[in-house]
Amino acid sequence: MKLTTNTIKLISTITFSVLSVISFSQNEENLVVNPSFEAIGKKPKKLGSIENATGWKSPTGAKADLFTDSKNTAIAVPANVYGKEEAREGENYVGIVAYSYKDTKKPRSYVMSKLESPLKKGMRYCVKFNVSLAEASRYAVNNIGAILSKKEFGTGGSKAPIISEPSLLHFDNYQKIMTARYNWTEVCGVVQAQGGEKWITLGNFISDGNTKYTKMKKDPKSRVAILKSAAYYYLDDVSVKLLKKGESCDCQADEGGSEYSTTIYQKSVNLNADATAEDRIEAQELFFAFGKSKLTSAGKSALNIITETLKSNPGFKLQINGHNNMMEDNVGVDNDYYADMDNKRIGVVMKYLMEKGVSEGRMIAAQKGSNKPNIEIQEEDNDDLKMAKNRRVTFIVRQ
Repeated sequence: MKLTTNTIKLISTITFSVLSVISFSQNEENLVVNPSFEAIGKKPKKLGSIENATGWKSPTGAKADLFTDSKNTAIAVPANVYGKEEAREGENYVGIVAYSYKDTKKPRSYVMSKLESPLKKGMRYCVKFNVSLAEASRYAVNNIGAILSKKEFGTGGSKAPIISEPSLLHFDNYQKIMTARYNWTEVCGVVQAQGGEKWITLGNFISDGNTKYTKMKKDPKSRVAILKSAAYYYLDDVSVKLLKKGESCDCQADEGGSEYSTTIYQKSVNLNADATAEDRIEAQELFFAFGKSKLTSAGKSALNIITETLKSNPGFKLQINGHNNMMEDNVGVDNDYYADMDNKRIGVVMKYLMEKGVSEGRMIAAQKGSNKPNIEIQEEDNDDLKMAKNRRVTFIVRQ
């Protein structure tokens, strides 16, 4: 294969990324057991089955829910009794009640897990988890956080809420009510350990009087018939990682940078029965958060379809088109972190496909920058959605 400047740049980026993973794997070890709830000891058959997820439980008598591939539509994924959501990572996720309006109430629920090892005194840890408001929620709230504690919480079977000081809240918690449905909001930050913390617990630990809420309108496209008088959230992809000296936590929206969008556009792909192998590949699109190249679970699923189709059609070559939006271009002028996002996204896609057995010689990198806006942008889309639709990778089959 002829090596162009862009190809050399891509190979260098991929090589550096692989070496970085090897060099820092010890520091980046996630201390959370079963962080995306994929390991299940016994398949759940009903709501309230959090303890079927290996390493997880609820500390109160109000049990959290585990959603997985199931014949019981109440606990299935992606569609279940509370709405529809794709997993943030893997296939499963859990759900909790974070708030109920007045005392007509469903009790709050929480999830808790013992860490792989206790935290070290004075050391800094990057703590992350992701939340998504379920469609069936009549309310949305702030204050969904994490507590890292030396002892596990427990209410002896009582369904009373746990009121305690969180170790971590969203950086914009006192302004931000988590209203995002059909998408994941990352709660992320640095926690300095007091030493000996062994447990992580997620939920709302602030009193109702100090929790902000807003009333949600029913989405006319929603399959949920009746909204429940509560704020119900899905949770997924939990991590606690030790930070090296001088290392920062790679949060989707760092404090001071909240003007940048964390929206990741999602698109459903529906193919006719007579779709060709070429159609099957070119229908796939990957979307990203602002300044990010991390693959979503939907993105990985799309790449798995492309991998299978390429293996069945050895004559195909794949042109990988990387796109970014104009704001990433503008910010990247002064901050290299945001520069060349189209190229970085191509690099991540190539790396994933090569790991799945697609040879590099079958891939053609094509940087498109911000010059080719997504043709699916609608006039009525707000500016944030327009930018999110442009942060993408698309594919063309070459023969």
